[in-house]
Parts: sequence; C-alpha cells; structure tokens
Amino acid sequence: MTTKQRQLIPDDVHTNGATPNPWWSNAVVYQIYPRSFQDSDNDGFGDLKGIASRLEYLAQLGIDAIWLSPVYRSPQDDNGYDISDYRDIDPMFGTLDDMDMLLSEAHAFGIKIIMDLVVNHTSDEHAWFQASRDRNSEYADWYWWRPARKGCEPGTPGAEPNRWGGTFGGSAWQYDPQRGEYYLHTFSKKQPDLNWENPSVRHAVYDMMNWWLDRGVDGFRMDVITLISKRIDEQGKLPGEDGGAIADEEAGEEGYSSPWPFSMDGPRLDEYLQEMRREVFAGRKGYLTVGEGQGISPQRNEYITDPEHEELDMLFLFDHVGVDQNGAKWNMEQLELPKLKAAMAEQQEAVKHNGWASLYFNNHDQPRALSRWGDTSTPEMRVKSAKALALMLHMHKGTPYVYQGEEIGMTNAGFTKLEQYRDLESINAYHQRVDEARVQDGASMMDSLARVSRDNSRTPMQWDDSTYAGFTSENSSNTPWLAVNKNKDTINAADQRDRPDSVFSFYKELIDLRHGNVVVAAGDFAALDVQDEHIYAFTRSIGEQRLLVVVNASSQAASLPEQTAALLADADDASRVLIANEDHQNILRQVERRKLEAWSALVYEI
Repeated sequence: MTTKQRQLIPDDVHTNGATPNPWWSNAVVYQIYPRSFQDSDNDGFGDLKGIASRLEYLAQLGIDAIWLSPVYRSPQDDNGYDISDYRDIDPMFGTLDDMDMLLSEAHAFGIKIIMDLVVNHTSDEHAWFQASRDRNSEYADWYWWRPARKGCEPGTPGAEPNRWGGTFGGSAWQYDPQRGEYYLHTFSKKQPDLNWENPSVRHAVYDMMNWWLDRGVDGFRMDVITLISKRIDEQGKLPGEDGGAIADEEAGEEGYSSPWPFSMDGPRLDEYLQEMRREVFAGRKGYLTVGEGQGISPQRNEYITDPEHEELDMLFLFDHVGVDQNGAKWNMEQLELPKLKAAMAEQQEAVKHNGWASLYFNNHDQPRALSRWGDTSTPEMRVKSAKALALMLHMHKGTPYVYQGEEIGMTNAGFTKLEQYRDLESINAYHQRVDEARVQDGASMMDSLARVSRDNSRTPMQWDDSTYAGFTSENSSNTPWLAVNKNKDTINAADQRDRPDSVFSFYKELIDLRHGNVVVAAGDFAALDVQDEHIYAFTRSIGEQRLLVVVNASSQAASLPEQTAALLADADDASRVLIANEDHQNILRQVERRKLEAWSALVYEI
C-alpha cells in the first residue's frame, strides 16, 4: 500500500500498537493558518482558493497532510476559533464549493485535509448559544450558566459565580442581562464553553463531525479538547460556587484563580473521547485525530493514544514548549537545553510500547522557534540553526508537524508597538498586566510580546520579495491584515525552492528521510549526555539498525560529551552520514577533532 509520496511502514515493524500500521506513522503534517497563507482575491486575507493555488509547492515539499486552522463561519473575535456555524465556510475564506474544490485538488496530489475542530466552546453568536439565553429553551443547559453569588448584585464586580480568570484576561464569567445569569468562557467572553455533561451537546457535535467526514475531510485536529470535562461535585456545582463541595484555588497575581486544575483532563474525558470514537469514527478508515492536550502528562498521552483504548491517535503536549517560561507565559527565561531534552525524552519514553507522539516546536499559538531558541544574528547562523532545530525535532519518534513558513526559516514579527498587534490574547494581556493588575511595566511587556506573542507566527507567508511577499498582490489596494515581516526580501520561498543548500531543501530531505527510513519513523529512542548544556544527542534503533543524532544547539563551538564521543569514535565514512546541515566531510572533520562548531547537526549510521 502506498500514497503519492511514500511506502507505508510494513506491519512487522511496531509503531503505535495498531495493526495494520496507520498511514500517518511515517507521515508529515503541514499546518496552514488560512488568513496568513495566500490571498487570492486581494482583500488582505488568505483564503481557500489561495491554499489550492499553492498545493504544488506543498507537494514539492513532500508533506502528506494539511492541518487547516478554522475556516468555519465566525465573527473572528479569536481569528476563527470562535465558530458561529460549524457547517458553513466564513466568506473571508470562500464558500463550501471552494472547500470541496480544495479537498478534491489536495486529494489529487495525495494530500489529506485535517480540519480544526473547536468544540470546547462556540461563538456567542452561534444559534445554540442564542437559544440558550432563554431559560425555557431546549438549549438552556447547553452552556455553563450560573446565578450571581448570593448577596451580590448581578453584573457587578465580585458577583461572579467563582473567581476563575479567563485565558485572555479578566474574569472567566460574563453576565447576560437577557437570561439574568453568568456564562463560563474559559477564553474570550465571545467564546462560551459548551456543557459536555449534556448528552444533547455531545451528539450534536458528533453529527457535525460525521457531516464533514462524509464530505471528504480526512480527520480533525481538536482544539483544547482536553478541557471539555469540568470537575463538578455531586450537586453539579463547579469549584468555588455557593454551597459547592469543591474549594476554588487562591487568586493569582492578576486577581483571579485558575480554572485549569478543574478543567484540564477532567474526570469524564476518557468517556467522552471513547464515545466520540464510537459515534464518529467506527467503521471509517484513513482518518487522523489529534488533540490539543492542555494538562496532559506524557504518561496520560500514552493511555489516550494507545489504540486499545480507542480515544485519539495523538496529542499535542505542552511541557516541552514551556521549559523557558517561569509561571506565566509572559515571564520568559533563557532556554536551558537539559530541560528541553528531559521534556522530549519523557514524551518519547512514554510511547515506547504503545501510543504515539506529536512532534512540534512551532504552530499558530507559539512564537517562531528559530527566534526563540535559534540564532538569527547573521544570515549564516540563521540558516544553520533553522536546519539544526529541524533535524533535532524530526529525528524523534512520532509525527512531525511543520507550521507554514517554518520550512523557509521564517522568524518572529519584529513588532515594536502595541498597535501593530492583532492577537486578542496579546492585546488583552498587555492591558491586564500593565494597566489593570500592574504586575508588569509597559517596556518589559512589550519585550515579552516581541518574544512570545502569537502574532509572531501569524505574519503572512513569505512567498517572494515583492511588496507584500507574494501573499497579496503588490498592486492591491488592500494591505495584508497583519504586517509582512520586513525580512521577506532575504527569507522567501521563491529564493529557496530550487536552491539545494536552502532551509526548504533541507526540510524536503528530512521529510524524504522519514518516508524512506523505517528507523527514523518507528525506531526506539534513547537519550545521551542528558546534562550537557550544548549538545543534544540521542539514538534511534530497530534491531541491529542504529542511528545517532547529534546537534550542537548553541552559538558556540562545543566539545562532544562522553557518550556521544564514544559512539562517534570511528566516524570516518561520509556515506554513513544520512543527513547534515553542512558539508558531510566538513562535519566529520569536526567530529574527528571531538568538537562541533556552532549549530552543526548530523545523523550518522552506527
């Protein structure tokens, strides 16, 4: 059995514990953020026709599936993660006919389409929520509605049902005068949480999912899916509610308590995911399910992704992308490489026998990893570190996810003024932390935004060096919705597609290697020299086949540590270098000196 790009892994090789091996066990997924990928009608926003026009580029890269961030009808309060109609396409992106066209053309290239699924919450403009505002409606219990705290005037500060804060700032509760109660919104006040305790909610979601799969979609990436089960007491009360049995947590520096201990990986999560599997995916083949896994440990990841438990195929974990954050997201620290190694190794060890890992450093919610952990001080270091970080990630066991622009080495936005940002989280966080709670000064908060704002990954895709980087026509009267990165003149796809030494060509090699080498796709993982502060090294093996991955993840020359040096002691054959981010002979000369130059990286057969 083959796809357009690759031979599938034979079933005598163990992957996630399923038989036959799933199609995605040696696949690579590419994430598209539609409003920033390609604008076909020059309105300043990317769209479905624009994506279709770039399928040849993605086929050249070699990816197997596209994860498409939300394109459903939406007020766009949170850039489409606030859905008002699950069965329609937002006019910003096109029409249902355009979606059908994209599915057909992608499939012709052998590329699957994975839709983003946002069902922890909807938009407050969704028909379900509007009906729910009537206490006598059949939808009255579809969301988390609660009365004001006893003795307090509804709608006034302190009257909220508990002290939970929202992810995007302020209280997690919003008063609705029409209903005379508060509704819970873990994120924006325009994103009310669905009440998954209600079976009617769950089955409405399953019906919608089946509708999309019947239409030709190949699976779902499930946004914040591990938040759908909230912890409640025997009376159905949330923590901290009047008369409830579960105490709330203490308020933090911004004046609110955290809902996460009571929302992440809740008591009925396994039940809901298993029900979803039965109601939506039973009897279907060729799909992929991947969940965003807030609060999920590597050990829980093993359980949820073990095919025997019939829940999800894989999860995005967060521990490794939090190793340089001290408490709040906005409190950034310098990366300590052993912390990253430990987090990645724990994820790998947890799926050693069954289950599967998602491999990512970048996505629409993360800053560009190249700016975050790499070296962009010179063009040479930027290219070397982009390739080194890619090799480091892709050589782990699991399914790699490439976020748009990562494959050409795109960097953070470089914004210096608050008005340049469009991200709801970033703007709200600035006002919450600087103007209201006053826990951070404006200058340091702007520095934090420059480092980790979600807009860093959302600047338009850099296709060429024209005025708007080929995202929108340079003759368009509409500017892109978010400013193009100024470095589009030197970092763009047109410059890299046919250049063998480019970041693009290196990603293509990495993808080809996973498609064709069963050890890369499914081999066992073993960490080396875990406390070394510069060298990131590990082995991958199946039987007698063994690969050594070595990356100098620093901007200085580094000596090879003991375990790695021992395995490379006889490294003198350039033909055994499967891939390296520089000339193979040169990198072996470095190995012979027991030292790697800054951001040197290789995979060697041992």
